Amino acid sequence: MIEYLPLLVYVCISLALSILILSLSFVFSTQKADPEKVSAYECGFDPFDDARARFDIRFYLVAILFIIFDLEVTFLFPWAISLNKLNMFGFWSMVLFLIILTIGFVYEWRKGALEWE
Repeated sequence: MIEYLPLLVYVCISLALSILILSLSFVFSTQKADPEKVSAYECGFDPFDDARARFDIRFYLVAILFIIFDLEVTFLFPWAISLNKLNMFGFWSMVLFLIILTIGFVYEWRKGALEWE
């Protein structure tokens, strides 16, 4: 358990420092609530419709595509870290993965999934 002592010290110091910084921001900041800041709509436009209105499906499609490609790109980080320990099979398997990812991206692009009208 002694090998975890530096980690415990690090967590304690970071927790104490974050509490100190957060409490100092409340002490030294102004606490006046601006009516513009606490309003429900900060974009500058008056609300023109019900907040429960249906969104266009393209919002969801773009969000799903972003999540898919973002998660697939996160596979690159562990691969890049362990690249010097991998053999040629590990290298070419990631190259194949990136080729498949690129083909999927080009397919979605051609189908117009990324177009915004």
